[in-house]
Amino acid sequence: MTEVPTKQIRALYDDKTIRVYQAYNHAIANAALDHGTFVSPPFKLERMTWIKPSFLWMMYRSGWGKKDSGQNRILAIDISREGFEWALTHSLLSDQTINHKDRSEWLHLKEVTPVRVQWDPERDLHLKPLEYRAIQIGLSKKAVQLYVNEWIQSITDVTDLASEIHQLVKNNHLQEAQQKLPTEHSYPVSKTLEQHLHIS
Repeated sequence: MTEVPTKQIRALYDDKTIRVYQAYNHAIANAALDHGTFVSPPFKLERMTWIKPSFLWMMYRSGWGKKDSGQNRILAIDISREGFEWALTHSLLSDQTINHKDRSEWLHLKEVTPVRVQWDPERDLHLKPLEYRAIQIGLSKKAVQLYVNEWIQSITDVTDLASEIHQLVKNNHLQEAQQKLPTEHSYPVSKTLEQHLHIS
């Protein structure tokens, strides 16, 4: 089995779009599905919104859609690769110790940068942490507007899929659960972005 790099973007994607996941309440999810994008209200454009290319990390964050009423609908959002890469290019790593010698410099960059990136342990089917990491991308300010108005190509409700896989895991049908997972591959990024995101 090929060893997975510690930091690597893995996602379901094609030549035009990349899939990310978010979990919301019924009101936000229904409005988004009706309009093909997020609408305000009930979606709050002024808040940072986090997108996650990893299906299993989304399951960990939302407890398979059962953690709380604010995360009981799992949405798969296909966004343009151009938009995704714009977000990465205009991002700041959440870890202020990387490339920033003092906190004041990092806080200034945080104020003027519309995207936040953090690397968290990827999860297995039992939602236990793995040795390698998954990327989480926080969009704010201009990035949220672009996400809602330009990047989103389609939105699909995958709540039932999440419940189905969760039930298979609970019944210890792990091979069948694994087969139902979205197929996520290493996403290619430029050398410049590799350095910017500290991808190994």
